[in-house]
Amino acid sequence: MKKGDKDSKQTVATRRKFLGSAAAGTGAAALAFPSIATAQTPKQMRFQSTWPSKDIFHEYALDFAKKVNDMTGGELKIEVLPAGAVVPAFGLLDAVSKGTLDGGHGVMGYNYGKQAAIALWTSGPAYGMDANMVLAWHKYGGGKELLAELYKGIGANIVSFLTGPMPTQPLGWFKKPVTKREDLKGLKFRTNGLAIDLFTAMGAAVNALPGGEIVPAMDRGLLDGAEFNNASSDRLLGFPDVSKICMLQSFHQSSEQFEVTFNKPKYDALPAKIKAIIENAVEAASADMSWKAVDRYSKDYREMQAKDGVKFYKTPDAVLQAQLAVWDEVVAKKGADNPLFKKVEASMRAFAERAMKWDMDTNNPRRMAYNHYFGRKAPAPKKA
Repeated sequence: MKKGDKDSKQTVATRRKFLGSAAAGTGAAALAFPSIATAQTPKQMRFQSTWPSKDIFHEYALDFAKKVNDMTGGELKIEVLPAGAVVPAFGLLDAVSKGTLDGGHGVMGYNYGKQAAIALWTSGPAYGMDANMVLAWHKYGGGKELLAELYKGIGANIVSFLTGPMPTQPLGWFKKPVTKREDLKGLKFRTNGLAIDLFTAMGAAVNALPGGEIVPAMDRGLLDGAEFNNASSDRLLGFPDVSKICMLQSFHQSSEQFEVTFNKPKYDALPAKIKAIIENAVEAASADMSWKAVDRYSKDYREMQAKDGVKFYKTPDAVLQAQLAVWDEVVAKKGADNPLFKKVEASMRAFAERAMKWDMDTNNPRRMAYNHYFGRKAPAPKKA
């Protein structure tokens, strides 16, 4: 054998040995860096809101989904459909629990019929707390654990997140100003949650309707009055087209918030990283919604007066005081035969007593500052 042939054979053998080692090394690298070799198709989730597509509430649901989609880099993509796309608004909880929908965006008051205590988060005076303080109780004061207990009790197979503190809701839209409690007697009125019991006890004939059905019902004379939520929603849903009188301030829903729900098996199957992103996206959406609300609601509040001819009146203190007295009766009656209702109510009350004292002692009277700078330009709502 010539020397050149011998060198050539050794070179080939060496090259084969190197390639074999390299192949083994590639397998090891694949184990060390699985994200390169095991890229997955983005997971899709189908949500539905309980809001018409034109309502700003549906916009908030889309905002939440976008935050999740952006923060996961596309690993999870949430699609949000409007109310009625899959199930009626009041059927959202059951649809999510059964897995018909992967999740939803709504309010707990719509689940009032399944367990009255669920509506304590969204109905009533909340012992003076605003919605952000209720969220504080929910996260740090035991509310979250109590809600999980309530949902377990009714067999709801969901994971719940609360978000989006809402400002105090108006008493509602009417044909004429409400000047006294007696004006509510016999009135065909729309509300939801425990506010149904409150207004019923005050003499109204209450009909719980989802948001998209309220204005058509008022237009046909099926309702004499109704409340929904805020200046932007009310304007977009068409309330100024059927009424020019809106009463501001009420204790029936002074501290409501949104609820984002996931089907529990589908949520539990998500990677820990995605779950962490969802939890943080909920809180990011909550803050962003509260800021957007200040901007949009104040604009629509002004526009309804300037362009739509709406007159806003402050609900008389006598009516507000009557609401508080009636609420005490409602709570006592509901808690008499519902231990979980009584448990939730006691927890919220104890937190409110501490938090409200701090809040009132600490924060400035805002109307004093407003009157100093703007009082002559924009008077407070008229008295009825």
